[in-house]
Amino acid sequence: MTAIDGPPDVVAPNWVRCEGCAGLLYAKRFARMLKVCPECSRHGRLTAPERLEQLLDPGSAEPIFGGRTVHDPLEFVDSRPYPERLRDARADTGLSDAVVCASGLIEGQPVVVAAMDFRFLGGSLGCAVGAMITQVAATSIARRVPLLVVAASGGARMQEGALSLMQMAKTAQAFAELDEAGILTISLITDPTYGGVAASFATLADVIFAEPGARMGFAGPRVIEQTTGERLPEGFQTAEFLLRHGMVDDVIPRAGLRSALGRLLSLRGSDQSPPSAAGAVGSVVRAPEELTELAPWETVRLARHPERPSTPDYIRHVVDEFQELHGDRLAEDCPAIVGGTGLIAGIPVMLIGHHKGGRDLTERRRRRFGMATPAGYRKAARLMRMAAKLGMPVVTLIDTPGANPGPDAERAGQAVAIAENLRLMARLPVPIVAVLIGEGGSGGALALAVADRVLVSANGIYSVISPEGCAAILWKAPEAATTAAAALRVRAGDLLRLGIVDGVVPEPPDGAHRDCAGAATLLESALKTTLRELIPWDPQRLIAERRDRFHRFGTEGVEQVEPEERSRP
Repeated sequence: MTAIDGPPDVVAPNWVRCEGCAGLLYAKRFARMLKVCPECSRHGRLTAPERLEQLLDPGSAEPIFGGRTVHDPLEFVDSRPYPERLRDARADTGLSDAVVCASGLIEGQPVVVAAMDFRFLGGSLGCAVGAMITQVAATSIARRVPLLVVAASGGARMQEGALSLMQMAKTAQAFAELDEAGILTISLITDPTYGGVAASFATLADVIFAEPGARMGFAGPRVIEQTTGERLPEGFQTAEFLLRHGMVDDVIPRAGLRSALGRLLSLRGSDQSPPSAAGAVGSVVRAPEELTELAPWETVRLARHPERPSTPDYIRHVVDEFQELHGDRLAEDCPAIVGGTGLIAGIPVMLIGHHKGGRDLTERRRRRFGMATPAGYRKAARLMRMAAKLGMPVVTLIDTPGANPGPDAERAGQAVAIAENLRLMARLPVPIVAVLIGEGGSGGALALAVADRVLVSANGIYSVISPEGCAAILWKAPEAATTAAAALRVRAGDLLRLGIVDGVVPEPPDGAHRDCAGAATLLESALKTTLRELIPWDPQRLIAERRDRFHRFGTEGVEQVEPEERSRP
């Protein structure tokens, strides 16, 4: 029989045996299913030509070839001379080296693809592969087309010595040039991806997807166990492990890859013209006297209502083609922060928001009641930097009692993570719109609210501290929370009068928790109006007016001073 990941067996070429469940599969059916076992969903390895055939629209592929590279630079011999190994690999695979490159379309969207092939000397990174990755990066820049890399490798090619090591730096430099050019980069991690490839271009992309079960790491499991003497946990370095630890954006089954990639490739942040203003008039209330407000404590209760729409609710109603992205690329994927790309009224945006977890108590606890850890704020920062690179507006939906106050969060640098976001948002060269859709608690809320326009839902609140916390500290009596709520001026009208917010998003007559769809329609209209106002602004104007907006808070009659004047004696 033929094993899914093994060489063909001439005895019974029409059947394959799954290495996951040991089930027998008819070879033609297995091929039609993209080499995914229908019983256990194990993803078998694809060759580079099979990858291109699966991902690119039929008839759209055009090969990209690289230049000449050095051949056997070390005159390397182990049990066999290196030139013999190259010759046999080329004969067995029909490839010139371990990567195949092409331009084409995915769901009608242009893309440049570099697909690695593990059959060719373990997909090792040598001079030829490094040259091809650099070539396709240059092609992406020249054509202003996103780059997709499909990674499959055991690491750097030993037979080329330190020259193979230099390919890590060479390809990383190519990705830095893609960043500078504002070109979207996507990496697809397949099994296995290790060593020099994992530690260079495969993990430098804006978005990293992984196939189920794909393994990725710098050192392989056997090396780790032999070096440390430790027994590794089940599933270590798998795609699912990597997702939990913030290293990849999503784990996507092979059948769903084209649609997920198509959603990303369809985004054109800097190419979008502002949408029509039709139907947008009156979508944001800017005068406090136009509001009908409840008592302060009643507003606090409504802002915290467990059935109030959350970020995922608004995403379902307002954001088209949403692709959630995960992880801080350091250690964790904080469930209290949700973020990703999508379209609002046809405008490509990066949407980031708090997620309290809805009505289910178990889910609310898992989401930490919307109280983000440092990993959550670092994830938000990563997505904002990606938005800046692609020229894409940022929309934040804020609903949190505050940042996570636990000891683990403190050990992970909660204060630093919040401070870094404040600085990042102050200088982000794209429009930022923040909306307080529920609670806006302290620095945990502000970390997503340094924006060009800050809006608040009619029954939302914003405060330096919770009314209960204020009452306990200043009144020395928690029951004084109602008094504290009034004193803190947390309601939408108060925030508008103070200039903290720029407008109020109306809610349905009985509150957003009574009519989620109606609340979403009102929010969409407000976002469309506000984005249309900001999108035409150039980056210098955005940054300057954002700086001046926050500089004015707490000052009275202070003349604005230009940066060059501040440095004068």
